Amino acid sequence: MATKRRYNSLEDFLAANPVTVDGLCDDGGGEVFSVKGREIEATILFSDVSGFSSRTLELSPTATLIFVNNFFTWVSAEALGGRPGIVDKYIGDEIMVVFSKEFGSDDPFAEAVGVARRMGEYDPLAFDPHVGIASGLVTVGYVGTPIRYNCSVFGAAVALAARCAGVKSGDGSSRARMVFPASEWEGRRFDDIFPARRYAGPLGKAVERPTPWEILPVRKVEMKNMGEHEVREVRRMTEWVPLDYSAEQRASEALEGLRQQGRYWGASRAGEARGRKRGQGRKRGHH
Repeated sequence: MATKRRYNSLEDFLAANPVTVDGLCDDGGGEVFSVKGREIEATILFSDVSGFSSRTLELSPTATLIFVNNFFTWVSAEALGGRPGIVDKYIGDEIMVVFSKEFGSDDPFAEAVGVARRMGEYDPLAFDPHVGIASGLVTVGYVGTPIRYNCSVFGAAVALAARCAGVKSGDGSSRARMVFPASEWEGRRFDDIFPARRYAGPLGKAVERPTPWEILPVRKVEMKNMGEHEVREVRRMTEWVPLDYSAEQRASEALEGLRQQGRYWGASRAGEARGRKRGQGRKRGHH
């Protein structure tokens, strides 16, 4: 019986497993480049912050860094922590996570949906992440040149997950949601993926609380450079009421705290002042 393993990074995974391609190719101009990686079946979760550009427009660069790292830490601690997904990359405000049976998942798609669900059920700073999920054959491989190599995942599922994250809600709602190809749901039962929660009630009796999620009918959407796809959308039925304390305000105040500790030496305070003012005056709506 194969031993289930957990990996902290894609590099660790490649180092511990045989590759399925390992050779050199010609760039057509006399230079050669290496091709080294392993093909696996995987599920990709792609997520970013809703309205990131407008929300950070008046923050200084360092406050924006704090804002983004707050988002990534929230995803890692509240949603992903202790689960077998591997973070592929952070790009700007985007995070990409890979799930696979080769990484220890019993059901990679269900694992990805579970992470997206936890992101939508506890979002006190109202990051309102857009979440897209897609599965398929991908290659975990080294990308770059001898100047610098990184390890990442390549394949149609990666692009499809990113496009699903960009699909607008069917009713224009801003509630927490996730989008994935309709084919991913075939043969699945909603109650298995989104079970009712049980809590200890008075006198130790178990209390069952229905799931706050619902799955919408199949619909067709046009995806940039990928044509038309049938997708399913799962959204939270109830609205999440975020704190009056915004992520922007938190970022500005955290930077001021670093300044007071003598841990920030930036030349300008104008950006942070604008960010604090905007964060205090900004009223968040309901999810």
